[in-house]
Amino acid sequence: MTTDLEPGVTELLRRLYASFNARDIDDIVTVLSPEVDWPNMIDGVRATGPAAVREYWRRQFDSIDPRVEPRAITPEPDGRICVEVHQVVRTLDGEVLADQVVHHLYTIRGGLVERMDVREPVS
Repeated sequence: MTTDLEPGVTELLRRLYASFNARDIDDIVTVLSPEVDWPNMIDGVRATGPAAVREYWRRQFDSIDPRVEPRAITPEPDGRICVEVHQVVRTLDGEVLADQVVHHLYTIRGGLVERMDVREPVS
């Protein structure tokens, strides 16, 4: 479901998830702001800038096999965009570590992702 989103936002986010699932980090960083602020879930800190985000994803893909499928893209009252995703995280051997629904909250400016936050899993 998408309503009241700026033109191109839905396509930008769907491209980001498709590239993430394909492990195409080079394509992902083309839609990130030079000042992007992204959660580093491995270390519990924030990654700032495309190079830091690229390194975080490289480390992540070297240690786990995450897959995220967007289910809904909706605007938040504060101007961010919420993407409800079904997230399945596996070990590199295929064992399921997590299978849950989470919300990713994006700040997009000038057609680029400026910030992403993760809202706790939904039951």
